[in-house]
Amino acid sequence: MEALRNAFREIKNYPSAVAGMAVIFLLIAVSIYTVVTIPYSEALNLWRGGDVWRELPRNAPPAWTNVFLKKKLPQNIVLDSRVPGAVSREERSLGQGRSIKMTYTFDFQADKFPQSLSLFFDVQYSKKPPFADIVWETPDGRQIRIGSFAVKKGMTFRFDQDEKLQRRIRRLIGDVPVEVGLFARPKTNPPEPVKGKYTLIMTITSFEPDTRADAELVVYGRVYGIAGTDHLRRDLKVALLWGTPVALAFGLLAALGTTITTMVIAAVGVWYGGIVDDIIQRITEVNMMLPLLPILLMVGTFYSHSIWAMLGVTILLSIFGSSIKSYRAIFLQVKESPYIEAAKAYGAGDARIIFKYLIPRILPVLIPSLVTLIPSFVFLEASLAVLGLGDPVLPTWGKIINDAQANGALYKGLYYWVLEPSALLMFTGLGFAMLGFALDRIFNPRLRGM
Repeated sequence: MEALRNAFREIKNYPSAVAGMAVIFLLIAVSIYTVVTIPYSEALNLWRGGDVWRELPRNAPPAWTNVFLKKKLPQNIVLDSRVPGAVSREERSLGQGRSIKMTYTFDFQADKFPQSLSLFFDVQYSKKPPFADIVWETPDGRQIRIGSFAVKKGMTFRFDQDEKLQRRIRRLIGDVPVEVGLFARPKTNPPEPVKGKYTLIMTITSFEPDTRADAELVVYGRVYGIAGTDHLRRDLKVALLWGTPVALAFGLLAALGTTITTMVIAAVGVWYGGIVDDIIQRITEVNMMLPLLPILLMVGTFYSHSIWAMLGVTILLSIFGSSIKSYRAIFLQVKESPYIEAAKAYGAGDARIIFKYLIPRILPVLIPSLVTLIPSFVFLEASLAVLGLGDPVLPTWGKIINDAQANGALYKGLYYWVLEPSALLMFTGLGFAMLGFALDRIFNPRLRGM
């Protein structure tokens, strides 16, 4: 143990090891932060999508990409009348009902037009639904009538799907989409957005005294957040964050399970020798001929996509790997050491000799190989997910790449969708590789002078 302590003290003399440890500690910190702030059940609910992401734009790059663009893309704008101070609200009695005037005001300074606009209504009434009248005001003083309609429970008004509004925009601005016509300067070709303060005035008339009416205006931007969104409007930040603990857990458990089990089996075979060692070596030679990835593909296709099933099969197939041959060669040398003969002389049992005298001697060889083995299993899990055989429930880095591939992200120019998880995979592999190679130089005397 003292030798291990001395070896670890030498890490500070290797800049690559210090950098690798910094990367690993950062990944561990991100994993802890993710598990604490986004619980597992919440992460699964978010990744399933649905109305959870209704306020987010579709296929939007990260907001920081605006720094590199000459013409700035619009960011998401959300104004909810249920949030105090977000919307100006005036109410007055009107017979048995009420007149509710809500004014949505926002500043628009982008050089491009938004993706689309939507109104999400939240109304409560007994029998007769309230009636809404909506007007749009531009910074240059123009007014465009959006429409008038009855507002039913759970109703969503999407501006680009209203045919009357489309005809009105075509008549006023030209043959352009609704989201362009509402922001465009008249008589400009190509259309240019008018910058300044826009106002949406909604007047809701209720016919019952107990009617409650609120609405949320969403102006969908073309960039969003720190990681962007996908085709289902999901914030990729959730999958990128949760992919970190999943990747580290899979890589660490697989590496530990494989390395420790392989080492114990090799030690048992060397100590008992004879038929025990022969059986272990024959199983190893047969297993070395079996391709791991195709077998995992078969398991994922015919049995289960569960990440834990894949982990179990990975460990089982990796136990009798080529490492047994390496460990066996070392154990054969250690077995002939004088202190092993002394242990046998004072009556030490087989288990004590294996676990107290044989195995501790090769820990310096075990630690570097364990560290460098972790990223290989991380990449294996990501590869399975990219091939469509990853866990369908968990949000992981490989699942992001798989979704991007399935939806033609590269053909559509959505490079962030592929580059973000790929960069994290390479970052993880680089961190463990730098630490592992430095540890190999520390623990292996033959490499210290190189």
